[in-house]
Amino acid sequence: MSDRIPPPDALIYAMVTVSAADRTITTAELDRISSIVRELPPFHAFTRDWLADTAQQCGKLLRKPDGVDAVIAVIKQSLPPRLYETAYVLCAEVAASDLSIHANETHFMELLAAALGLEKPVCDALERGARARHQRT
Repeated sequence: MSDRIPPPDALIYAMVTVSAADRTITTAELDRISSIVRELPPFHAFTRDWLADTAQQCGKLLRKPDGVDAVIAVIKQSLPPRLYETAYVLCAEVAASDLSIHANETHFMELLAAALGLEKPVCDALERGARARHQRT
């Protein structure tokens, strides 16, 4: 059995996992995931039902022993390298959306960055941009 899923699904897995990392998925995080799916090109061919179904599949995998590690492995296996930074920045967007980035969210993003071979300065820049976009006046 292959652990590969379509790349858009892998991006959803990344966003759902960072959102669930602190065991609380906030309305702001759900709204941000929905808006990302509505707005960004990787998701244009997909429906709202697809998002819900994919999020549920991710949740099932997360509930298994070593679920986070399994999700990271699926993400890495499913994404072409050109989408590694995309996965990371989408996680940063979701984590920053409620203006409170928790240690568990940061830890998941560190694990993801390590698995994808992303350099720390790149990750820092992606995170800073996400935080800046979500600041309130």
